[in-house]
Amino acid sequence: MLPGRRLVRVLPLLLCVLLAGCAVRPADTAERDVRRAVAAWSRTAPAQLSGIPAEDWAYEVASVRRDGVRALVRAELRYRLAGYDAAPAGSARALDLVMDGGSWRVRADRPAPGALPQLWDQGPVSVVRGEHSLVLGGSGAPDLAAIAAEADRAVPAASSAWPKPWAGRVVVLVPGSLERMAELLGGTADAYRGLGAVTTGRVGAGPAPADRVVVNPEGWAELGGAGRRIVLAHEVTHVATRAATTATTPLWLSEGFADWAAYRGGSTTPAQGAPALGRAVRRGEVPGGLPPAEAFAFGGDPDAVARAYEGAWLACRLIADRWGEAALVRLYERAGREPLPVALDGALGVDLPGLTRAWQEALREQLR
Repeated sequence: MLPGRRLVRVLPLLLCVLLAGCAVRPADTAERDVRRAVAAWSRTAPAQLSGIPAEDWAYEVASVRRDGVRALVRAELRYRLAGYDAAPAGSARALDLVMDGGSWRVRADRPAPGALPQLWDQGPVSVVRGEHSLVLGGSGAPDLAAIAAEADRAVPAASSAWPKPWAGRVVVLVPGSLERMAELLGGTADAYRGLGAVTTGRVGAGPAPADRVVVNPEGWAELGGAGRRIVLAHEVTHVATRAATTATTPLWLSEGFADWAAYRGGSTTPAQGAPALGRAVRRGEVPGGLPPAEAFAFGGDPDAVARAYEGAWLACRLIADRWGEAALVRLYERAGREPLPVALDGALGVDLPGLTRAWQEALREQLR
């Protein structure tokens, strides 16, 4: 065969190979169809969300793994609760899909391994709307209307203590049991036993995060009317101050400010509101310094945790009484962006040792 003629026969073969490489392969087509099925699923909210004002519901696909007529998708769910979330909430999800009649269909949508569940992953959700609140309850949750009423009282209280811009609305999640609460928060039931509620949400400046106040139904049932008011006002204040709270904000200031806002305007005296710390002071055990971050960790000695919270409240109470409520707010703002010594000097004109001595003197005087 002549060399030239051989070249003529090889070129069409090479061209076919190149064209085949540019065409969409069957595997690519299947993955594209899986992604389309997930996009269609995004437009159909789960039945458990009935009544929940979810918007911008969308899955951002991270990976697709196919095995014949089945597929596993890892994705990040993004959504907002209309009228409440200024920034989207997120949830890592695992979606199971099957080929059904020539089309891919989502068969299961669940939290990805290691990810926290959403309230609706635990079953049907009931919804109660308050004037300033949206309360979502799981099966077996306590009276949602009563919780919404308490939240509606807590929002103005937080706004009065924190006269800075914030949403002025709150989302409250009420799981059906302590164990279900622990599932939502990624902890153990013992870590939250005895608590009335906690607040979730990232800290730092920027768009207000999708905070959630999570009520412990068992702890809530043990509280009286005053206790419920204080607990929700405390947690809602965390929501109000979230954008000003950063990793540099001392825990004694963030927790103390929330308690100060909750007790503010009431008749609770230091002796009434700080029984554990009062017992220690009367034993001659005046704390050597303001409560450190580790003192607020739950799961340890409950009396020690109580002393930390009580001491933080009385520190903020002292600042508001001696330097003024506006100075306390300024300190909170500055402590989120400056070292504490700089914030104290700028907001109060005092250093940390000076504040500590004033606080210790107040403890001896008020708790003796």
